[in-house]
Amino acid sequence: MAWSELGLRLVDRLLGPSIASATARFLVVEHSDSASACGSNFAPILNHGDAAILKVQHWLQSNGATDVSLTAMAERAGLEERTFLRRFRAATGLKPTEYCQHLRVGKAREMLEFTNGTIDHIAWTVGYQDPGAFRATFKKITGLAPSEYRTRFGVSPPPAVAK
Repeated sequence: MAWSELGLRLVDRLLGPSIASATARFLVVEHSDSASACGSNFAPILNHGDAAILKVQHWLQSNGATDVSLTAMAERAGLEERTFLRRFRAATGLKPTEYCQHLRVGKAREMLEFTNGTIDHIAWTVGYQDPGAFRATFKKITGLAPSEYRTRFGVSPPPAVAK
């Protein structure tokens, strides 16, 4: 298993922690990735057996959990809001707002690893109107500020060639 761990560490270093985690899941091996200290990549519970909640989870995943409300989620599930809240929490272990935050931060982590967009632009892209709120939520979930995360796990630009 040392060879697979070595390979995953190389993938992590060269392509980033998201790719390394996905590779480990594909290979069905455990990977102690460098980003695990920053909160693991969000893997929602989907085998709970509640079809109405699963429908909402797929909908949230497909639209990036941006511009959604409790009312819209409850309508999508075909449930009253209070019933939806209770069943969503029972199925996923999270409140709908927490679930959406995890989805958004997961997308932001990928963008911080693989793009050079500004943090404010990334915040807006993943559905936050207030970059300050995004930074606070990101730090709460990962333990790092977005800029620290990019410095640590982002793909660095190629070095400039001196002429």
